[in-house]
Amino acid sequence: MEYSVRPLMRRALLAAVVVIAAAPVAPVQASSPPPAIDASAWYLVGQDGALLAERNERQQRPIASITKLMTAIVVIEHAGLSDIVRVSPLAAGVGESTVYLRAGEELTIATLLRAMLVRSANDAAEALALDVGKGSTARFVALMNTKGEELGLTDTNFENPHGLDTRGHVSSARDTTTLVRYALGIPFIRDALSRSTVSLPGGRVFPTTDDLLVSWPPLVGGKTGHTRGAGWSQAAAAAARGATVYGTVLGSDTRSSRNDALEQLLAFGLTQYRPVTVIDASRTYAEAETGYGRPVVELVAPRSVARSIRRGVPLVERVVAPSSVALPVRKGQRLGRVEVYEQNELVASSNLVAAAAVSEPGLLGKARWFVTQTAENFLGIVT
Repeated sequence: MEYSVRPLMRRALLAAVVVIAAAPVAPVQASSPPPAIDASAWYLVGQDGALLAERNERQQRPIASITKLMTAIVVIEHAGLSDIVRVSPLAAGVGESTVYLRAGEELTIATLLRAMLVRSANDAAEALALDVGKGSTARFVALMNTKGEELGLTDTNFENPHGLDTRGHVSSARDTTTLVRYALGIPFIRDALSRSTVSLPGGRVFPTTDDLLVSWPPLVGGKTGHTRGAGWSQAAAAAARGATVYGTVLGSDTRSSRNDALEQLLAFGLTQYRPVTVIDASRTYAEAETGYGRPVVELVAPRSVARSIRRGVPLVERVVAPSSVALPVRKGQRLGRVEVYEQNELVASSNLVAAAAVSEPGLLGKARWFVTQTAENFLGIVT
């Protein structure tokens, strides 16, 4: 069922605010509470920023390779994607998740970013940090923390560019959700996180660490993370039926339980939104008088507009239309406007146009109308 409104429109100058709350089409509340999530902390928001679910969302804890989202953001802001990086022995020596970079090889910033985001390569993260930091990882980490302050990540402190367990390197489920939402707004990062493999020169091909990317179609992209201190974690986004939600799970016990927890969390978020025809081209929004006994002009929207609306949130419609219009009226002539708001935020708007043409009568037609009106008025006085 979709929301719709069919209020009675007075034939007057309208600046009416209509709340969409008729019984059969009122907004539907969330059908169920959030599912049980197998993680130490989680956080979920909708595309409108609404909080949908949380647990221990401000708890500071290690976030492992989710860190690399901030590394990518800082690199893109301070270097060109086509710039060349010479891999240092220090970067090549970083262990755990790697793409086996060799000291002295030269790769573009773009290639290293994809290796870091898709394969979660620690050596690529270190190479990028040393390049942008002019040989100093500490200098690069300072840029990460400055960007974190700019984004409002008040629970977050970075100590390295890759996320390996280090004292004081922490964030929260709330902050990492804010981080992934911002990161996915950057086209290069969004594209990289949507890839199932990454290729490096020499025929090196590595699969993504994101299991849900290849097994669960709604996933837009995200960043996985795992260390002993962080457990199995991920921050990601999912989209379906015009809605997008962003969420994080931190501290699951296993890789599979992390995947299940994230899928359950994001799937729940998507159920909280539904497609709604907020502007309906089949509906008459207002009527305007024309004079001389000619038909009224029906004002309609040229086309329907659909939006994804959160359940339980009322919509407010504002229609502005004239009480009367001068003849002739052309079909499609702009004569008014309709706007639809969700909690004071404009979600859709459209001009209102004449549904049909109404011609202006000639002199004989006007004279006949005046005679008829005069006769009716005289009869009314007499009676």
